[in-house]
Amino acid sequence: MEALSGSCLIIPCNFSAKQDQDFISVRTTFGVWIKSDSRFKNNRNNVIFNSSGTVTTYPMSITGDLSQKNCTTLFSSLITSYTDTYYFRIENIAFRATASCDPLQITVQDSPPSPRIEIPYDLKEKKSVTISCSASTPCPHSPPKLTWNLQQDPPNNIEENTDRTFTTKIQKTITLSDTHDGFTISCSATYPVNEGREVKTAEERKTLNVSYAPKNTSVSISPSGLVSAGSWVNLTCSSRAKPPASFSWFKNSKDGAIRVAEGDFYSFNVTDVTDGDYYCVATNDLGNQTSSEIHVTNEDPPKDVMVVISPTDPVSVGSVVNLTCSCRGNPPVVNFVWFMISDGRLELIKADTQVYGFKVTNSDRGRVYYCGCRNDLDIQLSTGCQLIFEGEQVGVEVILKILAVIMLVSTLVIFECWFRSRCSTEPVKDTGEAVYVNSAVELHPS
Repeated sequence: MEALSGSCLIIPCNFSAKQDQDFISVRTTFGVWIKSDSRFKNNRNNVIFNSSGTVTTYPMSITGDLSQKNCTTLFSSLITSYTDTYYFRIENIAFRATASCDPLQITVQDSPPSPRIEIPYDLKEKKSVTISCSASTPCPHSPPKLTWNLQQDPPNNIEENTDRTFTTKIQKTITLSDTHDGFTISCSATYPVNEGREVKTAEERKTLNVSYAPKNTSVSISPSGLVSAGSWVNLTCSSRAKPPASFSWFKNSKDGAIRVAEGDFYSFNVTDVTDGDYYCVATNDLGNQTSSEIHVTNEDPPKDVMVVISPTDPVSVGSVVNLTCSCRGNPPVVNFVWFMISDGRLELIKADTQVYGFKVTNSDRGRVYYCGCRNDLDIQLSTGCQLIFEGEQVGVEVILKILAVIMLVSTLVIFECWFRSRCSTEPVKDTGEAVYVNSAVELHPS
């Protein structure tokens, strides 16, 4: 048995006599404790206690009823020098016997033993488990006080073991979550010693290992923002899970989600086809979690530039016509400009407006209108658009002239230079004010 110096030790003890031996319970019976060597006749100093009172070398007292063959003994005020092997002897007038074949080893230590934390096996989130901390209690008269970081002032219970020793125990039932994983339980046992004037403390720590389904699943993209067509995009899926999660990638389509890849990393070359919303799903044995969606779109210079006439019916002098510059681009188109060809001259007629409206005059006959769209990537021009007056048709000659003008590289150069010079020199105008530029380029047919 192990005991703590400054404390006491309860020694559970019972004896029995052989059938041919005469133990008479009504007779006066004494219990004797011998140390080191059961053959005490050779060394009387080995007898350290006799319940008759004749020997009280060590602070012992028999608390059991010897007449009932119960020799339980209280060993008090222990010191480390009491560490030894002990033998019990019974004296009942003619019946005297020593338990030579059943010695008791007592070890007295200055430091208390560490408490024991018991945690169930296979911890999983959402599972309720009971965790306990216990400490040996060799001296139930002065039991240890158990405390831990699972609760304040936990109730301490003293339990008798099957071998009639005692244990002090605390316990708590908790429902596990992912936050418990890695949590360290600390339990302390504080033993009063020297009749409560001092205490000695021992501590035990154990860390919870809790499995849980994926949490905080998210997608990151590199490079961030818009990407140019033909460049590569890297998507990374991350999640906190135990055991580690596997990952699947999905892209939304009009027919539903389509699985496009496996693994935490997904890389692809950007095209119009790859534009869309992507997300990942993290999965382990305990469940799965879906990330939020991330939109992937490629940079586009202005495309599908065209002039839309409203109304679409043939016009007449005096009617009002609205020309709308229609195009698409990514990033969005930020500038519009209007040109016309009149009498072989290319004229810049209006800027910074998507819709150009005017009242039709006779001078508009034969004029060809077209617009330009510009975003941060490029400039694109529409094909030409000619007003059709009531009773007129567009001739082949006009169409050929329009196509020839559109293909002039010089027109694009003029358009770009105008935008750049205007952005750097023009004062800020009211948003509702139209900008009219009185400039023209003479076009000579080749």
